[in-house]
Amino acid sequence: MSYTLQELNALRDFYAHQLLNDTVPFWFPHSFDKEYGGFLLMRDACGTLIDDDKAVWIQGRATWLLSTLYNTVEQKDEWLDGAKLGFDFLNQHCFDTDGRMFFHVTRKGSAIRKRRYFFSETFAVISMASYAKATGCKAAEERARSLFGKCIEYASAPGILPAKYTDERPSKGIGVPMIMINTAQQLRETIGDDRCDEWIDKWISEIEKDFVKDDIRCVMEQVAPDGSIIDHINERTLNPGHAMEGAWFILHEAKYRNNDQRLIDLGCRMLDYMWERGWDEKYGGIFYFRDVYNRPVQEYWQDMKFWWPHNEVIIAMLLAYLMTGDKKYAERHKMVHDYAYKHFHDKENGEWFGYLHRDGTIAQTAKGNLYKGPFHLPRQEWYCMSILNEYLEENKHW
Repeated sequence: MSYTLQELNALRDFYAHQLLNDTVPFWFPHSFDKEYGGFLLMRDACGTLIDDDKAVWIQGRATWLLSTLYNTVEQKDEWLDGAKLGFDFLNQHCFDTDGRMFFHVTRKGSAIRKRRYFFSETFAVISMASYAKATGCKAAEERARSLFGKCIEYASAPGILPAKYTDERPSKGIGVPMIMINTAQQLRETIGDDRCDEWIDKWISEIEKDFVKDDIRCVMEQVAPDGSIIDHINERTLNPGHAMEGAWFILHEAKYRNNDQRLIDLGCRMLDYMWERGWDEKYGGIFYFRDVYNRPVQEYWQDMKFWWPHNEVIIAMLLAYLMTGDKKYAERHKMVHDYAYKHFHDKENGEWFGYLHRDGTIAQTAKGNLYKGPFHLPRQEWYCMSILNEYLEENKHW
């Protein structure tokens, strides 16, 4: 199948409606914490608060979302006021004395947990950059660039951050170059930074050289430092949705570079390989984990369906279709879109459930916790709406 312009118009309208009338209103403004700052985001199906602790990376994500909506959709005071709550909370409560960020804090901002990885920092970068664009705040701009520099150090200098494992079996993950590509893209597209293009090139090259395995049609999550496959249960584990998220970051970069064909080819290969491994032919949806050699996976949730991989695959397949015109991406987009909005979407209360059993039944009803909040779903709807708007404008005379 291919999409007609009429169908693409309908898709654009659908994503816009879901974003602005279903997803965002579930969270805001009632999640604004006007007493202590930031956001109260751990919520059940109907929006009831189930915990008032705050995950720092989701505080950053929510700040990014509100600032981005203000910058790109409508300059609503409510969104900018909410973004300020997040920006101030991050700066006042979420940095340790060593400059690193916490992962989990109390409602008032007292530290509970600090992780070995630096994803709180990457989401702080994009939130501060987007907030700086929305407000013209020079302090936010400087903080975003300074923190991006720290993230480059963390990503490129092993040993700065505490190690998770011993030196017995060294490995590296695709998550670091992936998140740094997207962080740099967001920084570049909001306030700009001369470092972004060079580093994006380096991170894409690392993914292409070490993680994309054309001979076995696979994108690895973990590899040895030289890019070889480590034949042990942890390192054999694949996350198809995560790899397809990385693919759309690369396709986005190709689009930014006037449809760079080499990057289009790379992103589409990654999509093809991981769709083949990730799509559940029996029940539909994207498996959470697979084994590179189709052996049993260690994690017991390996065959569950989580919300965020579906958000990422919806973006990836739509972007691939709009960039290539290849009908297989339209078909896959429709498959994952129809599955996700049928099974994850809460038609009564809005937003999506986060966790399904393999057969598509709801595993639990939380809409927000330490890992789920207003990011993957609203980003998907906002991004799909945006690229469809652009595509339809370019093709309006067809």
